[in-house]
Amino acid sequence: MLTLPLDYSAIERILPHRYPFLLVDRVTELETDKRIVGIKNVTHSEWYLSRMSGEKPSMPPTILTEAVAQVGAILILSKPENLEKLIFFTGIERVRFHQPVHPGDVVVIEAVVRRLRSRMGVLSGRARVNGKLVCHGTMTFALGDRPASE
Repeated sequence: MLTLPLDYSAIERILPHRYPFLLVDRVTELETDKRIVGIKNVTHSEWYLSRMSGEKPSMPPTILTEAVAQVGAILILSKPENLEKLIFFTGIERVRFHQPVHPGDVVVIEAVVRRLRSRMGVLSGRARVNGKLVCHGTMTFALGDRPASE
């Protein structure tokens, strides 16, 4: 049984990602097979920030999309029967970016199950900063077995 909020170390027990590729800092809400809310705190020291001359650094849209996908993956992999599985995103559709995300922003990410079967499903995700939508899209995924340890 998971106790909310999930901190970084609890998230590491669910996802195979590690620093610097783990992009979720905390999970504040989780309804099994329904929805999840996660937090990403964007700092000035993030390795991936786009730094264009004369412009404020910003989080690349691909990294923001990956953060949304990781929150969705936590929802799926947190189920006891999926703890030993890997999740593979098989498609990302209708992704739209509405405004940039900058250092100092707290990104609130919500993923909602649209369709769920035993080995595959569809999630919709939304990312907000200060209540304003910054990104949304639909992700399809498949579950697979982890490789046997050698």
